[in-house]
Amino acid sequence: TAAITDPAVICCLKTRPLNCSDSCFLSQAIRGDDITVKSYRVESRITSRFAHVTVRSSVVNSGSKAQSIGFNVQIPKQAFITNFTMNVNGITFVGSVKEKTVARNLYTQARARGKAAGIIRANSQDMETFKTEVHVPSGSNIEFELHYQEMMHRKLGHYEHNLYLQPGRLVPQFQVDVYIFEPKGISMVQTSNTLGQQFTELIKVQIIYLMCPQAHIVFKPNLQQQRKCDNCTDSAIDGTFTVMYDVKRDSNAGELQVSDGHFVHFFAPTNLSPLPKNIVFVIDVSGSMWGVKMKQTVEAMQAILDDLTLDDQFSIIDFNHNVRCWSEDLVSGSSIQIADAKKYIQNIKPNGGTNINEALMRAVQMLLKASNQGLIDSRSVSMIILVSDGDPTVGEIKLSAIQKNVRKIMREEFSLFSLGIGFDVDFDFLERIAMENRGIAQRIYANHDAAEQLRTFYSQVSSPLLRRIAIQFPEDSVSEVTQNRFDKYFSGSELVVAGKVLPSESNTLTSFTTASARLDIRMDTGADIAELDTELVKHQHSFTGFARQMWAYITIKQLISDRSLAQTAAKKRMVTKQIMSLALEHQFVTPLTALLVESEDATERLLADSPRDPKHGCCSATVLNGSCRPHMCASHPVDNDPHFIVHLPGSNMDVCFNIDSKPGHILNLVSDRGTGVVVNGQLISSKQVHNSKLSTYFGTISVDYQPDGVSVTITTDMIAMSDGSNNHSFTWAATAEITQDGINIVKNSHVIVTVNDNIQVMVLLHRVYKKHPVNVDFLGVYIPNDNQYSPVVHGLIGQFSREPEVNVFDIHEGADPLKKEATMEVKGNKLLVTRGWQKDYRRDTRQGSNVYCWFIHNSGKGFIDGHYTDYIVPDLHSFL
Repeated sequence: TAAITDPAVICCLKTRPLNCSDSCFLSQAIRGDDITVKSYRVESRITSRFAHVTVRSSVVNSGSKAQSIGFNVQIPKQAFITNFTMNVNGITFVGSVKEKTVARNLYTQARARGKAAGIIRANSQDMETFKTEVHVPSGSNIEFELHYQEMMHRKLGHYEHNLYLQPGRLVPQFQVDVYIFEPKGISMVQTSNTLGQQFTELIKVQIIYLMCPQAHIVFKPNLQQQRKCDNCTDSAIDGTFTVMYDVKRDSNAGELQVSDGHFVHFFAPTNLSPLPKNIVFVIDVSGSMWGVKMKQTVEAMQAILDDLTLDDQFSIIDFNHNVRCWSEDLVSGSSIQIADAKKYIQNIKPNGGTNINEALMRAVQMLLKASNQGLIDSRSVSMIILVSDGDPTVGEIKLSAIQKNVRKIMREEFSLFSLGIGFDVDFDFLERIAMENRGIAQRIYANHDAAEQLRTFYSQVSSPLLRRIAIQFPEDSVSEVTQNRFDKYFSGSELVVAGKVLPSESNTLTSFTTASARLDIRMDTGADIAELDTELVKHQHSFTGFARQMWAYITIKQLISDRSLAQTAAKKRMVTKQIMSLALEHQFVTPLTALLVESEDATERLLADSPRDPKHGCCSATVLNGSCRPHMCASHPVDNDPHFIVHLPGSNMDVCFNIDSKPGHILNLVSDRGTGVVVNGQLISSKQVHNSKLSTYFGTISVDYQPDGVSVTITTDMIAMSDGSNNHSFTWAATAEITQDGINIVKNSHVIVTVNDNIQVMVLLHRVYKKHPVNVDFLGVYIPNDNQYSPVVHGLIGQFSREPEVNVFDIHEGADPLKKEATMEVKGNKLLVTRGWQKDYRRDTRQGSNVYCWFIHNSGKGFIDGHYTDYIVPDLHSFL
């Protein structure tokens, strides 16, 4: 039996078809050279809007030598992985969900024995990629099997089930089966083929008759049909297999189902007249919105405004460092007002900072004014729609304070919807502020279809049909009910309530629904407690445990939201405990649990965590409020020019200097032969001379760990890790985590590289408008003060791990009255220094914040050891 020497489990997220640099790393379901994929099967069983998906593949290492074989499965972000098993030459690995700390400890123990390897997690547009890799000898047989579960959410009148198919090669036995069972009947089912025209006739939908409770969709191309061309050896299957369906609805009271001791109530009434809307659009027009973001936002707003009716009222607020109102009051959605609003939006020119707090305050005040003056119909729906791509940089910038301010003045009848544009937006903040104020948040990806994403989101909330909905049950009949009161119901959506059914002598369960529309309404419906279970066992491909798992799924999702909004540590701990208990009981991989995959004798282990949500990391504005690791908040930044800011905690001062070198030169920042760590940066230049100067910036940063031969290279396009045999890479659009051979990379809005838990380097990407005549994208570098170097560390930054004694005296007015001059005594030198400001991008990654420091002239001469040219090295991996 062959031993498994280098297993690695990876969980990550990617968008749909990416550029090559991403797709080469993530897209192929089966990776490896000289391998034979015998089969690849996907089976999805959807029962009452709840899907259980199984992906199986059988692979043979048909090469002449041992190699790593990878298995990737892309799943929807909202899905929970429930299990993974793998069989390698008779050795079976079985997965179990455990508390994350427990799983990581067991994994670490295995890794210490050389029985486990790295973890990768990454986020991007609409999917998550589970990836596992195993090193096996020639001739090995490997079987992979992954299970995940997901609840179908109704949007725009239908449910959508996406399966991501990218086998990466031809497969003799390739098959996809989707089985749908809906007790009330299926009113519509269709497939959306994004795999290519050649597959249109191969997708078969089997449904006996309309309103039948079950459907079977099958996709089974043979080898020849999979080829890109008649003689091609590459597979043409690369894309999303989408099934859309809707169900029959007998009553506006909804559909109540009872199974396995649990109930689920689906509420989606139709044939109701839309309620009038009062909408304030709050649009970020700061400098960071320049280019495609603003263009797509304007395009989307043109279409959204056309959707308004005479019954609706609206206004537009645009903001940067200032806040402006197109109209100080709500106006009707007449053709004249809409035309004027379109013209206003078309003329917006993005620039300046971001004052989110003041913009939201003005929006709420506008609704309050209209309400207090009796200008808002009591049956109408009032909402604020915020569109922004960045963190606040002007006015109130503390996120918790902004949340508190909005929460304080928002009325219960108002809702806030947040749309975050771009990969580096603090979506966590936008989500919290929306959830707190009866709305939802949506991430909008700044690509070619951003306008369509904005329009689609608006379509989902543009037709409110009901307000103040309550779905209730007799108290002695149910327990542990999920959220059952809702602020609004929108056309084309669905409200879902689940819970446990208590033992009772009654054979039926009844629900009572009340809501407010143009008139107050009350509806009730019931369900036989045993009928559905009897029906489910008759259908071979139904998922009999759907109600139990759906209740747990909804409950955990709601608890995760509660945890995010928890006001106290005690509340957060209580909710955390509830999430972990449910996740372990129902075997869901959540943000608080992990999937530990063990061999039968528990000697070899693989670990899969759930992906992290993109958040601000070290030294951002949120971190400075106390949420970061303390030692990372005092650091030595290196940004454009490139300018250096050295924090000297012993002297309680910051010292700045520029390095005036040439494009292409590689500067050593840290050279530590004792730990084997070297950090270098290569300079790039601006596009042309500006103000008689060709500015230089860091375009590439390299972090090398020589003992294990691992190198991390960060450019303005990519982040890559290599150990000579294994290469991993991803773009700045991803959110990722990689751990390999002592190096950990965490990529959120920035990159943090950690070596052996002792040395950290943070890198920021500064984007500029691509058509800017002068500026280019560049990198900023931040290195903590208390990295644990060896005594021999040196480099432009490394040398200051031993803080020099600094004395500043003779402070006097300089030639510029705003910049004082002084004499600095350091390292036996007396230097003329100038008091001034430098930009530090830790707190504000877009505009930068000003740091008051003593500036050393002549490229740091006298403050750094030797001359700056002494720090120029021949390549990115060289020590001094």
